[in-house]
Amino acid sequence: MSEVRIIGGQWKRSKLPVADRPGLRPTPDRVRETLFNWLGQELDGWRVLDAFAGSGALGFEAASRHAAEVALLERDAALAKSLQASAQRLKAQNIRIECADALAWMARSAPARFELVLLDPPFAQDLFLAALGAAVPLLVDGGLVYLESPEPVAAAADLGLLPWKQGRAGAVHYQLLRKGGAPRG
Repeated sequence: MSEVRIIGGQWKRSKLPVADRPGLRPTPDRVRETLFNWLGQELDGWRVLDAFAGSGALGFEAASRHAAEVALLERDAALAKSLQASAQRLKAQNIRIECADALAWMARSAPARFELVLLDPPFAQDLFLAALGAAVPLLVDGGLVYLESPEPVAAAADLGLLPWKQGRAGAVHYQLLRKGGAPRG
């Protein structure tokens, strides 16, 4: 088992375990640093959804930066249990972990609930458009969705998402998209 470090906020330098699972590739430190530079270092009051949590690196990073609420979804029960153990170890009061299928959970969730939705679905399953489509109703106006994928997802505009920022690191393309209105922050 390897690990990733939280790079900013109250739990800076805390380690999160990364299980050896097929398709699990935690967001690299450099990419997380770029994302949180784009978002602003503090997410005070934000409600955040990490829909394909995996290692939890993105969700824990948001919680470490004082998001009011962070929901982490992970369908693999062993990974969800590991996320729960990390939340307990860090005494994270603003994190909720659910063992659930992300697309099904998002489909039944209340609308306009989150300022930020983090999407890093398994690349091999090609869930990018489905995940974006499920995330859009959950965003407040001006809310942001972050997506990691092997290639840019151009159809995001068809879903009412406007490109805001994007980058590439190795085989990962990452982009921050905005739902209507002015961006948060």
